[in-house]
This record gives sequence, C-alpha cells and structure tokens, in this order.
Amino acid sequence: MNPGALVRYADRLPITEATPALTIGEGGTPLVRSRNLEGGFGIGALYFKLEGCNPTGSFKDRGMVVAVAKAMEDGMSRLLCASTGNTSASAAAYGAAAGLETVVLVPEGSIAPGKMSQAVAYGARVVTIQGNFDDALRIARELADYAERFALVNSVNPHRIAGQKTAAFEIVDDLGDAPDCLFIPVGNAGNITAYWAGFREYAQDGEATRLPRMMGVQAAGAAPIVNGAPVPNPETVASAIRIGNPANWARAVAARDESGGAIDAVSDDEILEAYGLLPAAEGIFCEPASAAAVAGLIKRARAGEDFSGSCVVCVITGAGLKDAPAAERLAVRPPESVPPDVEAVARLIERGQGA
Repeated sequence: MNPGALVRYADRLPITEATPALTIGEGGTPLVRSRNLEGGFGIGALYFKLEGCNPTGSFKDRGMVVAVAKAMEDGMSRLLCASTGNTSASAAAYGAAAGLETVVLVPEGSIAPGKMSQAVAYGARVVTIQGNFDDALRIARELADYAERFALVNSVNPHRIAGQKTAAFEIVDDLGDAPDCLFIPVGNAGNITAYWAGFREYAQDGEATRLPRMMGVQAAGAAPIVNGAPVPNPETVASAIRIGNPANWARAVAARDESGGAIDAVSDDEILEAYGLLPAAEGIFCEPASAAAVAGLIKRARAGEDFSGSCVVCVITGAGLKDAPAAERLAVRPPESVPPDVEAVARLIERGQGA
C-alpha cells in the first residue's frame, strides 16, 4: 500500500506533530524504461517518470498534499489557486478530502475539458477570468493578501515546492543514483525548481553521487525564459504550460545555471510529434505539455548531441485523458464501421494489413 508522500518522506518535509496525515495515494509513481525511443535516438538509458499516475492525473498532487495539510494545520478554511487546469483539479481533490472550500480561478476558454470536469466533480467553486493565466495568478495573489482564511496553493507556496521535490527522491531511490540529465516541461517553473531542490538535498546527504543537468522545455509560443521577456499572450497546444510570466522564473534559471543545463523551446509541431510517438512507441499516453519534455530531448538528439553514454529521465507530468481532445490532432487511423458479422470483420482486418 502506498503510504503517501507525507509519510514516506516525512523527515524531508516541513511536517510537525500537528500536521494532519493527509493522503489520497499520491507519490510512488512508476519509473519506466523506454522500449523503443531509447535505441531510436541513440540514448544510453532512457526512463519516463509517469506522474500522470498520481490520484488526479498529474504531478501537482505531490505538492498539493503538503500545502493543504499545512493549511489545515494553520486553521485555514478555504483554498485558493489560479490554474491552467491541473492545479485546479488537484486543489479541488485535496480540498474535498480535507473538508475545505476550494476556489479556483481559471482563464476563460483556455482549460482542457477533462481538467475542468475534475474541478467541478470535486466540488470546487470555479471562477473564469476574462484573461490569461498570468491575470488569474495576479488576482489570486492579491485576493490571498486581501481576504482572510484563504490559503493560496499555487507553486508560490513553498510547501508545494517541498512536496514536489519528492519525485526527485523517488528517481534516485529507483535508479540508485541521479540521472545524467532530466528533461522536464516548464510552465510556471515550480516543478523544475522542486526537482533541483530534491536532487541537491539527496546529493548533500550522500544519497546520490552526482547531480543531473536540468533540461527545461518550454513551448515556443509560451517561452518567456528562453526569450528573456514575458509573453503577453502565450499560445500553444500544450495548455498546461501556456504561461507567459512564470512565478518561479528566477529559481528555474538558477536550476538551469547551477546544474549546467538548459531551458529550450520546442514548436507545437515538435510537441505533437512527441505526443504521438509516446503512445505508439512506448504505450504512454500523456497530455501535450508532458510531451514537451520528450520533444526537447528528441530535438537535441537530432541536432547531434551525444546521449549514448547517458542516463536520461523525462518527466511525464500529466495523463493523456487530461486533454483527450488533443488526440484528434494526431494522424491516426479513425474507427472503422462494419456489420455484426465475423466474416465481414475478418475481411476488414485483412484489407487493413500493411496499410
């Protein structure tokens, strides 16, 4: 039985005797070795950290459980967040489990249906903002300062970062050491910040002998860190990283620089290529933002970077059903209709061989 991140890594989290032992089964996600892309792109060892296996289908649950447990400890009665979708789903789920009211601010018309349905199902109060995510986060931060009893649970909350670093611990625990490189999508930049903190902590305590190069990946239409300036109207198929002014910008740059890594941009076409390759070649269906990490690796491999002697981990941040309509963009065979007759089905299948 998975005890949850709060219990498994309690000695590495800001937990006190007064912190409620909250869990809905977060953490302990699989680290799966590549069967096909590893050899196809000349990588020594390629692994995928499947964070979509968390309870609400994304990595957000790791940090949310800590943030919500600490909010309970502090006697807060309401949770508040701005979200491109995954944070709202996670906050709503943990708010429901904790018996707290949850209010989520989302950019109008920019949330994948699967994520919106989660927030609604968990009973959150959803407020759509006539603007983008950056507008929603600005208002959430101002509201948290203005109104009493609101616990802001975005990644500006240090407890979120503390919880999310447990994924780095798990990678080292599973591999026996840190990887050489970690490719990770970058939106609001809290996750790259958290992973770097986790790897550093494990190395400092002798649990790892090395530190990985942190390879962040932004979508080209929402790449403020790569471009060196905020993006007023970010646009990308990868809605989870459609953020023009990351709250953790400076810490993401620090993770990049301190690790000797990079933060790159990939086009929507490159994201969609990786989005299609993962289920077809590896049996892994993720949301487009997650595929950005793999797209970044593929882009570097095709440009001639040598990964033949490297252990590489790509963080798959969210499950594919989070944004199922995005799959319509893939050039795959549509369903085929046939009469309820075994011979008709057999003929159809035979005609399709080699197509």
